[in-house]
Amino acid sequence: MAFGQPRIEYKTNAQMRIMRDAGLVLNRALDAAVAAAAPGVTTKQLDDVFAAVLNEAGAKSNFLGYHGFPATICTSVNEEVVHGIPGGKVLKDGDIISIDGGAIVDGWHSDSARTVIVGQADPEDQRLSDVTQAAMWRGIAALATGSHVGDIGAAIDDYVSSVPGKPLGILEDYVGHGIGSEMHMAPDVLNYRTSHHGPKIKPGLCLAIEPMLVCGSIDTAVLEDDWTVVTTDGKRSCQWEHSVAVHEKGIWVLSAPDGGAEHLVPLGVVPVPIP
Repeated sequence: MAFGQPRIEYKTNAQMRIMRDAGLVLNRALDAAVAAAAPGVTTKQLDDVFAAVLNEAGAKSNFLGYHGFPATICTSVNEEVVHGIPGGKVLKDGDIISIDGGAIVDGWHSDSARTVIVGQADPEDQRLSDVTQAAMWRGIAALATGSHVGDIGAAIDDYVSSVPGKPLGILEDYVGHGIGSEMHMAPDVLNYRTSHHGPKIKPGLCLAIEPMLVCGSIDTAVLEDDWTVVTTDGKRSCQWEHSVAVHEKGIWVLSAPDGGAEHLVPLGVVPVPIP
């Protein structure tokens, strides 16, 4: 008996509008956490700031309790790639931290991540963050102009490979994903070019696009807490992520206040609000 790929959940416009509500709550919570990231602040304090915004909005965290995860955000510092657990770690001047969070409104999910450099930025760390963020937007633009989900990873890979200077690595073990009535759903969204085109892009598809780049080797390991992923060579890493919806008229970045217009219009893509 043959088994197919996991079924993709295609959303109605009404469902995507609720996901937009979740994305806006998430955007405000990330704004607050990013603003609070400063030397002397613990990662647990960032988690508390983020959680307070969700609570005030009446939204739920989709991270807290997910397979036992104990916090509302992931705080991944320096060589930590993803899934860092907030705690007593005190941020220092020059740290690079990826803050990844999500929110649920009326059963519909959002997921987004940003990278912050605490205090004085090392130029190489700033370049790492800038390239990762720009690669994310190239991937989102490819969602608007491409025909298959694999076009997203191809666009990200092509951009990262074209950046002058020291090459940066694209993690392959951790990728983006579908999102909707659950946080992690089909399809996988690779951040690199492969021969596999992936499913067709069509209305109702919602994806979390999240490239993760490193300054050194793409090899990673999981720490004893069974969550925190680190680079094996100790080099620094970075993550940027947005949740994006495809509808009949175009795309709309659910977790960006302007739907992504600021970054997409210069790339030739005009995002369109969900009808």
